[in-house]
Amino acid sequence: MTPSTLTPPSQTAPGKARDVQVVPIAPGTLALRSRSWNRLRFEIEYALERGTTANTYIIKGDKTALIDPPGGSFTEIFFQQLQAISAQSSNAFKPIFGRLWDQLRWVTQQSVDLDNFDFDLQTLDYLVLGHVNANRAETLKVLLDKAPDVTIVCSNPGAAALKAALPDYELNLKIVRSSASDKTLDLGQGHRLQFVRASTPRYPDSLLTYDAATRTLFSDKFFGIHLCSEDAFDHNTTQLREDRRYYFDCLKAPYARQVEVVLDKLAPLAISTYAPNHGPIVRYGVQELTRTYRQWSEEQQKKTSSVAILYASAYGNTATIGQAIARGITKAGVAVQVINCETASPKDIQAVADNCEGFIIGSPTLGGHAPTQIQTALGILLSTVPKSKPTGVFGSFGWSGEAIDLLEGKLRDAGYSFGFDSIKVKFKPTDVTLKTCEEAGTDFAQKIKKAVKAKTRKQGSAQVATQTTATEQAVGRIVGSLCILTAKQGDVESGMLASWVSQATFNPPGFTVAVAKERAVESLLHTESTFVLNILGEDNYQRTMKHFLKPFGPGEDRFQGIETDTAANGSPILKDSISYLECEVANRMECGDHWVIYATVKNGEVLRSNVKTAVHHRKAGTRY
Repeated sequence: MTPSTLTPPSQTAPGKARDVQVVPIAPGTLALRSRSWNRLRFEIEYALERGTTANTYIIKGDKTALIDPPGGSFTEIFFQQLQAISAQSSNAFKPIFGRLWDQLRWVTQQSVDLDNFDFDLQTLDYLVLGHVNANRAETLKVLLDKAPDVTIVCSNPGAAALKAALPDYELNLKIVRSSASDKTLDLGQGHRLQFVRASTPRYPDSLLTYDAATRTLFSDKFFGIHLCSEDAFDHNTTQLREDRRYYFDCLKAPYARQVEVVLDKLAPLAISTYAPNHGPIVRYGVQELTRTYRQWSEEQQKKTSSVAILYASAYGNTATIGQAIARGITKAGVAVQVINCETASPKDIQAVADNCEGFIIGSPTLGGHAPTQIQTALGILLSTVPKSKPTGVFGSFGWSGEAIDLLEGKLRDAGYSFGFDSIKVKFKPTDVTLKTCEEAGTDFAQKIKKAVKAKTRKQGSAQVATQTTATEQAVGRIVGSLCILTAKQGDVESGMLASWVSQATFNPPGFTVAVAKERAVESLLHTESTFVLNILGEDNYQRTMKHFLKPFGPGEDRFQGIETDTAANGSPILKDSISYLECEVANRMECGDHWVIYATVKNGEVLRSNVKTAVHHRKAGTRY
C-alpha cells in the first residue's frame, strides 16, 4: 500500500500483520478500519486472540470531522491511506468501491454521491476524540503537525489527558460540557453532530457522537468487539454473539450501572447504525445488541452481592490488573463496582464502601508512595468497612513497589483478612499474570458467596434444606464418565475434572461438556480453542480425581505431580488415562450457571483397551 494507491476492501488480503480497509458507511461518511490480523493478547479483553480493528471515521459536510484516529502501531499506514484518499480524484472512488457502494445506496435508500467527497488533511476542521490514551499520542502528533489549526473536540477529562500526553503542543480545544450548545456541532449539509457523555471508571472521558443525518452513532468503546475480518458489517449477528458477550463481560460488566445510564441517554435517538472503535460496524443487529446490553447490565445489577474494586493507574498497567480481577469476580456470579480514585469523589467511595461485601484496592508506586487519591480512599475504607469482610491488594510498579506493601501492611494491621495473596506486577502484566489475576478474582468471589451464605443461615432469614427433594435425587441418577479436561494457550494451561460429558454427533464426531462459569479453564474454551479430553479408567481414577478436586490457588500449577505428554494441539495428555481425544471448540451455549461446550474430535487414541471407563454416580443433582 503506497500513498498513491487506495486499496479496495475486496483486495485486502487476510494474513497481513496490519492493513487499512476503507469502507463507505453512509452518505458523506467513510470508515478507515486499521486492522491487525495478529492474535493479539495484551489485555484480558483481547484474550480470544482474534486480532482487532481500530476504526476511524470521516464525516464530510461543508466542514470535515475525523473521529478517533488509531494507536501508534497503525500510524504510518493510516496516514498513507489518508494521503491516498486525498490524492484520488472523485471519479477514482467509484471503481474502487464498486458493488459495495451500490449496496450502501440500497441499504440507506438515499442518494449517495462520492463525487463531492473531497478530503484534504491539511484543511481538516475537527478532530473528535471518543477517548484519549497514551497509545494514540504518536498518531495525534503526526496529525497535529499536518493539521495544526484543527479543533479538537473531547470531554473535560479527555482534555486533561490530552494536555498530559502532548505537553509540547498548543491545542485548539472544544470541550464538551453539560450545556446544550457544547453538545452539538454543525458540519453543514445536514450533518449536525450531537455528543453524548458516556463516562465509566475505566474510560472517564468517553464521548459518543451521533449524526442525525445518517442516524449513525459513533460509539467509542460501546458495542464493539475485538475481531479482525474482511466483513466490515455485522451480516451474521449469531456468529458475533460470543465475541460480543466476552467483550461486554470484560469491559462493561464491572460498570453495569453506568452502562444503563448511557443506554437511557441513547434511547431518544433514532439510531440505525453503531460505528464502534473496534470490530464490525453494526447495521443489521442494532436493536438486538441494544437489548442484550440492557439485559446483561440488568443481570449484573440483580446480583445480591458485590465487591468494590478501587484503583489508580499511572500508565494503565494497574487498571489492566484490576480489569482482570473484575473479570474473575463477575464470571463467578458476583457483581463488581469499580471506582477509579483519580476521578471519583469521596462521596462515591463512601457509597461503595457502605454497600460492598468486600473490597480490593490497587495502586501504582509513585516516588515510593501510593498516590494521594489512594491514600484518601484507604482512609474511607478503613473507617467504614467491617473487619469481617475480606480484602485484597494489587498494583504495578517500575522500580520498587512500596505502595502495594504499604496498603497490605495497613490493612493487615487493621485486622482485615485477605481473599488472595497481594498481586505485585513489575511493568506490564503477562498472559500468565492476567490469568492469575482472573483466578484471584474468582477465588475472592467464592469467599464472598460462602460468607453471605453462612450469614444468611446464621440469621435464619431463609429456610435451609437439610434433605434433597425427590426431583433432585432423580436428576442425580444421570451418570457420566469421569474425565480430565486439559487446555493450553501460549504460556497459560489449566485443567479440571469433568463428568458432565456426552457424545453429541456421529459426523463430525463430537460431544458436549458442561463447564461451570467460575472454572479457571473456562476462559480457554472459546470457539476455535483446542483442548484434550482425558478419559479415566475405573482401576485407578481415585488418585487423579482427588488431585483435580482439590482447590488450587491463583496461578498454581495444576499438573504438578501428574505425568503428562503433549498432544499435537499443545494441551497435556494424562499418562494415567485410558484414552484421550484432541478436540476443538465448535460452539458454546450459556446455560444457567454453566457453559455447555460443543467440541469436535480431531484425533484420539486408546491407551489401555482392557480397562473400562470410570463412571460417576451421584445421590443428588444439586452437586457434582
